[in-house]
Amino acid sequence: MLYAPFKLKDIQLENRIAVSPMCQYSAKEGMPDTWHLVHLGARAIGGAGLVVAEATAVSPEGRITPGCTGLWSDEQAAAWQPIARFIESQGSVPGIQLAHAGRKASASRPWQGDAHLPADDPDAWQPIAPSANAFGGKLPRAPQPMTLADIRRVRDDFVSATERAVRAGFQWLVLHFAHGYLAQSFFSPLANQRQDEYGGSFENRARFLLETFDAVRAVWPERYPLTVRLGVIDYVDGEQPLEESIELLRLLKARGLDLVDVSMGFNTPDVSRVPWSQEAFLAPVAARIRTSTGLPTATSWNIRDPKHADQLIANEQLDLVMLAKSILADPHWVYHAAKTLGRTAPETLLPDPYAFWLKGL
Repeated sequence: MLYAPFKLKDIQLENRIAVSPMCQYSAKEGMPDTWHLVHLGARAIGGAGLVVAEATAVSPEGRITPGCTGLWSDEQAAAWQPIARFIESQGSVPGIQLAHAGRKASASRPWQGDAHLPADDPDAWQPIAPSANAFGGKLPRAPQPMTLADIRRVRDDFVSATERAVRAGFQWLVLHFAHGYLAQSFFSPLANQRQDEYGGSFENRARFLLETFDAVRAVWPERYPLTVRLGVIDYVDGEQPLEESIELLRLLKARGLDLVDVSMGFNTPDVSRVPWSQEAFLAPVAARIRTSTGLPTATSWNIRDPKHADQLIANEQLDLVMLAKSILADPHWVYHAAKTLGRTAPETLLPDPYAFWLKGL
């Protein structure tokens, strides 16, 4: 079942294996370059049905670090074009994740400390968020609370970035509503302390996500999948109940959501209760969401073993497996998994120049 095609809207994936967006922190001024072409292109050569580019900022302030990619300019859209084109040329579907980092913005690259840049650093900028409370831990800087004008501006930034994503050639869109970034922090009571129409009740905390989704839906081509990555659980006290996430997804489905990538909230630095050692630990949560909403689902945490991944699809817990570290370590995970599963002629999953050399191995 891992190698069964998957059709969503007018897009058909050749298999159920997708490359999860993985930040590379290697861009300059938001511009993707040959690093991103080779990184993403290698996974397309490796045979993944879907290759999703990293969390790409809709504005300069929306970057996590100074090294994050962007889609706030036409020059960036032009730089993404050959990357999307190459992914498609290898039989994979090119996707992109649009994001705004919110209060987690203006941080150093992970290998340089993964902490807020000092306010006087020339590369630093002022983060914004629903409320003034800081994330904490290595990210202690208090964000600037967003005005209603800020909310409208960021929503419009998502729309403009979406239009550029279409021009760049992407055929699968992921809105990043997870991991403690801006949209997630509006939804989570752990981050959102507003007293206006964007805070407090479920309806108010969901408002920014629904309005942003509606605005993007209006410009994203109907024939292409529109998906979200939603943080549905934080594993801490005080988080939004899973039932609220399910209700939000029902509302999004009614507005045209095509699939949800089930992830974590990361709204606090406390991750002590996350079951990191458990294989595919979010798959049961994704299965519940799939049953409760009728939405196709995916998830990406700790999926490594091909047999287990195949069972997740066969048992209808997931529709797609989103691979991150496992396919980063092995760009040819798709080929090696096919061998593990006893698939006949696994080399046919690769481009002809590779299949020729690997035939019979």
